[in-house]
Amino acid sequence: MSNIPVVLVLPYPAQGHVNPLMILSQKLVKNGCKVIFVNTEFDHKRVVSSFGDQEHSRKHEEESVMKLVSVPDGLGADDDRNDFGKLCDALQNSMPKELEKLIHNMHLKGENKISFIVADLFMAWALDVGKKFGMKGAIVGPASATTFALMCSIPSLIHDGTLDSDGKITPLLCCS
Repeated sequence: MSNIPVVLVLPYPAQGHVNPLMILSQKLVKNGCKVIFVNTEFDHKRVVSSFGDQEHSRKHEEESVMKLVSVPDGLGADDDRNDFGKLCDALQNSMPKELEKLIHNMHLKGENKISFIVADLFMAWALDVGKKFGMKGAIVGPASATTFALMCSIPSLIHDGTLDSDGKITPLLCCS
């Protein structure tokens, strides 16, 4: 068995989350890691089809270090994946069990013994799944630093009266 670190990467199923984590995964591969990139079945089809013919030969080369896999997202074929609330509920209710099954099956086969999980901020529950297998992990917030800083500041903005508890901005008073 190889001692190459195997990292499972799990993005939230939206383009602005998948793309940055795919770039991170490619950097991990260039730095000697093997990556298991887990998408929902819906996004997996889109990612695979986006590789096109020019990527076919390179994809075959990298197949041993970057493996693209999928799990169900918990929504039906006709469900609206742009409905953020519905998608989040479905992901939370079905994906932890599906991810656990995927990891269990990979470990049973003796291939791809995953040593670390990198999960999107919206998929942080994956670290709990990883703990069941003795894995450590990290959370990645692919949003801009400004967005992340704003999200972290919300409690202070409410406390200071800039936002009310309903999220409405309090008008600022200007003195001249």
